[in-house]
Amino acid sequence: MNATQTSGDRGWYPHHRSPQRFVPLQQLEAASRPGEWLSLGTEPLFSLEGQLPLPGWNMVEIACERDVTSVVSSLTFESSRRSVTVELPLRVGKVTKRLVYVPRGVKRVTFAPMNAVGAFSLGHFRFVWLTPMFAHNRLLQRLSNMHEHYRDLSLNEILQSLKQQARKQSRKWQTIALEDYESTFISLSTRRHYQHWIRQIERRRAPNEPIVALRSRLHSFDCSMLLVCPAGDPMDAAQIQALKQRLNLSLASLAEQSLTPHQALLLLPPQVLKQWHEWLSEWQREMPFFSVMESDATSVAALRVEALSYCEHAWVWFLRPGDRLATNALFHMASIAVDNPKAQMLVADEDSLDEEGIRHSPLFKPEWNADLLLAMPYMGRAVCYRHGFVPRLSAEMCGEFANDADWLDYVQTLNVTRREDFTPEQLAHVPHIAYHGAPGSELTHASYVATVAQHLRESGLNAEVTPGLLPGTQRVRWPMPDPPPLVSLLVPTRDGVNILRPCVDAILDRTDYTHFELLILDNQSSCPETLTYLKDVAARDTRVKVLLWDAPFNYSSINNFGAANAKGSIIGLINNDIEPIDGQWLSEMVEQVSRPEIGCVGAKLYYPNDTVQHGGVILGLGGLAGHAHRFFQRDEDGYMGRLKVTQNLSAVTAACLLLRKEVFDAVNGLNEEDLAVAYNDVDLCIKVREAGYRNLWTPYAALYHHESISRGADDTPEKRARWLSEYAYMRKTWGALLDSDPAYNPNLTLVHEDYSLR
Repeated sequence: MNATQTSGDRGWYPHHRSPQRFVPLQQLEAASRPGEWLSLGTEPLFSLEGQLPLPGWNMVEIACERDVTSVVSSLTFESSRRSVTVELPLRVGKVTKRLVYVPRGVKRVTFAPMNAVGAFSLGHFRFVWLTPMFAHNRLLQRLSNMHEHYRDLSLNEILQSLKQQARKQSRKWQTIALEDYESTFISLSTRRHYQHWIRQIERRRAPNEPIVALRSRLHSFDCSMLLVCPAGDPMDAAQIQALKQRLNLSLASLAEQSLTPHQALLLLPPQVLKQWHEWLSEWQREMPFFSVMESDATSVAALRVEALSYCEHAWVWFLRPGDRLATNALFHMASIAVDNPKAQMLVADEDSLDEEGIRHSPLFKPEWNADLLLAMPYMGRAVCYRHGFVPRLSAEMCGEFANDADWLDYVQTLNVTRREDFTPEQLAHVPHIAYHGAPGSELTHASYVATVAQHLRESGLNAEVTPGLLPGTQRVRWPMPDPPPLVSLLVPTRDGVNILRPCVDAILDRTDYTHFELLILDNQSSCPETLTYLKDVAARDTRVKVLLWDAPFNYSSINNFGAANAKGSIIGLINNDIEPIDGQWLSEMVEQVSRPEIGCVGAKLYYPNDTVQHGGVILGLGGLAGHAHRFFQRDEDGYMGRLKVTQNLSAVTAACLLLRKEVFDAVNGLNEEDLAVAYNDVDLCIKVREAGYRNLWTPYAALYHHESISRGADDTPEKRARWLSEYAYMRKTWGALLDSDPAYNPNLTLVHEDYSLR
């Protein structure tokens, strides 16, 4: 922000302070390159020397380049009376700005540049003092744009709502506004942010009505909790005592359920049962639904099968000793089950506990995601089954994995999806943290390659399974059709030979799959150098054809024209600023798109600086759609490892998108009339998904993308009006779908592209 007044800031007079000097206090070391620092831990700290910020409203501006993406910086203002800390989730390639209220009497300011080990450099840092009027306007504007309770309200409506809350709570409306403003900066990148989310967000979502009043609606959800202990080798005294302590925690979580289970069943070896008789009797007196059975089973698999034979109710849920159910777990499961009568599986979100019982590492899962399930066991432990639906996996069937509870959970879900009568409607997602994993019980990242390969064989599918990019993940290579299909790559362009040439030359030189035609769709090029290149490239490679589109720019029309002239059975929508990184990109995409159940296939795209430009499209981001994991570093795993696994997504960008021509034609291609420039790819993908196909994103097709170089920015009144019209069309046409992306999770942000908390 400039120190001088602007026409748009009439009456508001922001001022900035002179630059501060940074003095390292802890966990910091100067790097070899000038201006670069090394963070040696998770709590690096500078002291700010020089002129301190003025009291009152300030805008703090920070630009921090670093080699770790999901990190947070923080500022602490210390006075004689109190200490105030504000946090800023940093954005790659951008100046991060946020309002802070600096208390009076500040004597010391410390700055934590990031909360991770890594290298960083500060390119910009300053405080800008703001008048209250200006600050209040910025507060309200952010709430309107980014807070779920205020979105789409006018600034005056937000102000009235805040004042009404203030009267009820006997507080200042500005204080409430600042709290809501700060909640839009919550991030998953630190554990304490998850604790903040638990306190501020999760507790708001607890049942509003007494559970007793809801029992009549939820009476049909009768659930048996099956506690299955480790089995096999005899346990010594220490192991028996440790098991008892873990069971105590699990049983306590059952006793604390807001909606009581109908049955809880524990199977124990005879000698242990006898030893624990008095202790178990105490639990049975407290929980009449709790029963204990004697068992001689020698494996977890055998224990599970035996436990199912004693199950008396419609739903079953396996609970491992030491793991805990959230207090409202069964209530949330019941609510979703009642609202989804076709459901045969309920999959909830979950997290883990540390040794002090502090919750961490939340897994906010998508809904049914067939290709993600083949790549990794994303459903985890929080899975409740209809009794008749859960597979019976005998010890003989499981072999060496009969005592591996993680393996059993994964194979159960795989087997359910292999049933002839399985449909996606039979799986319902429960968007609440319902399960807390015991300390040290996180997934072991075992290899499931052979398991998934066997599952596919038994499903009648011919595919090769190899280790994925992360431990515990798989890559599934689908067979190439015989003969290989002709692919028609459509590349719209207009002049800009300096952009087009590297794109076309890279596709021709770095594509192992050679059975393609490259149709350059020339939209009124007039540059002599461009025209010469088009003539030359078509002459030297018979796969290249130049088709003329002599009409005003309309991305949808141009590509529909190209598709109508394409000879291939597969259409590829390709931007003229794309460059393949290696030769396998098209082979991978053709293998995926040739599967009859798959619609649109998208690639992993990078900016030239090797940060992620496109990890798939998430519906609802920014009110309509945005790119997942944008600006993450090239080698980062992403949320739940999703930057490195194949998965189904609702949409992918048409900067590099393949689909079969029959599918493209069936949904009438791109929308020329309503979506000439923006969102036509999102619209296309939604139409394909609604037609019954699964869209897919793969990390095994990687390309560079010089985003929007050729089209330019929407920086004129005409372009702005066109964009608003296209935005309005998408909201009107797909509004309900845009607000509930099944490949995402309602607990995650619709503001940022980083899978941070909502």
